Amino acid sequence: MEEKEVFLTQEGLQKIKEELDHLHLHRRNEVAEKIRLAKETGSIVNNAEYDDAKNEQAFVEGRILTLEAQIKNAKIIEENTRSDKVRLGSHVTVKNYEGEKEEYVIVGSAEASPQNGKVSNESPIGKALIGKKVGQTAQVKAPAGIIKLTVEKIK
Repeated sequence: MEEKEVFLTQEGLQKIKEELDHLHLHRRNEVAEKIRLAKETGSIVNNAEYDDAKNEQAFVEGRILTLEAQIKNAKIIEENTRSDKVRLGSHVTVKNYEGEKEEYVIVGSAEASPQNGKVSNESPIGKALIGKKVGQTAQVKAPAGIIKLTVEKIK
């Protein structure tokens, strides 16, 4: 099965690499030590500490596999390339139906952080804004109904 491209900014790729290094160099060893200590207390049957440590180990190993796949399939988003249309890497200022301005950076799903203004190209807002030009209005389907966002500025 072919793996999907993971769109990342250079900063996003660096953060993933740093997290992976931390997991390899620190978390793996910490979890291995927890398992060792839990085994020393006696039987591993009905040993809650051992079970918790093994679950943590599975999580860490799963996260390592996920991060390695993201790095392997990374496609870097060029952020400072001028465009008259919203695209991956665009910094977009929009005006909502109440006249309030909001700013978004369009990023890949692995890097999305809506609370920090980074929306995925696969999210409803990202999908609606991609391809729009200054002055055009995007319609976003939300649980509360249709939200209209007018593109004010693209960087």
